[in-house]
Amino acid sequence: MTHEFGPINILEAGAKGDGVTDDTDAIQEAINRVCARGGGKLFFPFTPRGYRIARPACEEIDGHRCRGQLYIPFRTDLRANIQFEGEMPCKLLYSYMVRRQNNPALPNTHFDRPNVNTFLFSDWEAPEEHDPEARPWSLLAALEGDIAKGRFGVANVSISNLEFQSRLDPDKLYPTASAVNLQNASRANISDSQFCLDRNIGDADLGRWLQPNPCHTAALIMSGDQNDDNVLHNVAAQGHRYGFVLGEHVVADYLYVHNSEQALIFHDSSHLSQINHVVAQHNQKIVNTTENNLFGMRPGPCHVEIAGIDFEAGGPGHVPEVSNMTHGVWDPGNRLFGRLGYHCGCPCGLDFFPKQGGANMTCHRL
Repeated sequence: MTHEFGPINILEAGAKGDGVTDDTDAIQEAINRVCARGGGKLFFPFTPRGYRIARPACEEIDGHRCRGQLYIPFRTDLRANIQFEGEMPCKLLYSYMVRRQNNPALPNTHFDRPNVNTFLFSDWEAPEEHDPEARPWSLLAALEGDIAKGRFGVANVSISNLEFQSRLDPDKLYPTASAVNLQNASRANISDSQFCLDRNIGDADLGRWLQPNPCHTAALIMSGDQNDDNVLHNVAAQGHRYGFVLGEHVVADYLYVHNSEQALIFHDSSHLSQINHVVAQHNQKIVNTTENNLFGMRPGPCHVEIAGIDFEAGGPGHVPEVSNMTHGVWDPGNRLFGRLGYHCGCPCGLDFFPKQGGANMTCHRL
């Protein structure tokens, strides 16, 4: 039984969580109800087969840009405060690294994919979108509003203990949709969650793995320009072209990013963003600035301090090839201002952290 106030249990609201039933409508109706009253919590009990989101994304809702299969409605008073919460903290990175060893006498790496997290997954194949400035398709999106440069439409969004899985077409081997787009949320707080794909990215023995992505997809897009606080704690991003898309006022204390072409990408951080620790495994470029109005967000100066980046670089003979590291910093416009420390964990101690641009970013080996 559900009540007018108090947390809404998604199963009691009509979702099945059996991995077969399309739960889109039940979850969306619960989101609408929470936002209409001004805020609240949506609770997702753990189910082994997850919550299936099958309905195609909407281009717009009531005149507000969407492109989300699930969406957070626009509030003219910008007061809605909504939390999505799963049953327990996510186990991060359990399946995605597929690596072929240089030495044929050594076995290839394989990871099981147990369903141990509370997860929502999309099995809708989004249309290909090759324009970097276009709004991305996503499993969950905050509707575009009209407040500040970020065009915010909701005051605060929190996500905890949940995994969001974008669909990976096994023939294309790259996703055409992002996982979660919160660029139109004024504040965003994420904890113990991950944003990834619905299957392993490939198999080294079969010779098939993640391919370069012509679509501008991201695992997690945080708030746009002129946002308030953005806080991340123990969060993983995996398998998309961009891992984390970040702006200003970002504080993060543990980020895990894996198999992305660009791991951390900043569009504008006039106010300082600080990250304590990043684990970056097999990303082509780790710290980046946008080269265009990515997803419609204007580029600006990016003031960033990262205490430590621990990374694995990959290299010749390792797959996916698209994830072999080429740059520690990719900042052709020299828009990054700040400092970072780095450590290569495999091979341990390798002094390798190439920069493209980055004239205003001090990098030191830890």
